[in-house]
Amino acid sequence: MKKITVVLALLSCALVAQASTDDKKIDELKARIAPVGQVYLAGSEPVVAAPTGPRTGEQVYQSACFACHGTGAMDAPKKGDAAWKPRLAQGMEVLHKHAIDGIRNMPPRGTCGDCSDDEILDAIKFMTEGV
Repeated sequence: MKKITVVLALLSCALVAQASTDDKKIDELKARIAPVGQVYLAGSEPVVAAPTGPRTGEQVYQSACFACHGTGAMDAPKKGDAAWKPRLAQGMEVLHKHAIDGIRNMPPRGTCGDCSDDEILDAIKFMTEGV
């Protein structure tokens, strides 16, 4: 019985030692393969598009909202559809909050991570016109 206890104790120590060695090896590997820096040739610096100003509700709808709200995918109410009525009854503030925070199948900010709060509000107004 004592032999089994000793063997189990030794195995436990070996497993603990192996686990800490594995963590050390992983850290060393990450350090070895990490990028050292970035290289840019003269004149080839990345170009960042300058902001063009606020987008209209229609522009946001066409670029970010149409995939779901134009097709009804994942139960999204379509533009101008009567399905907006109960949502509008909750008030524009609630709709705006849901669009920013996400609700049900809709992720936060829909698919427009770079939209301002005002642009999202304009897109909601565009989708609910005539309802």
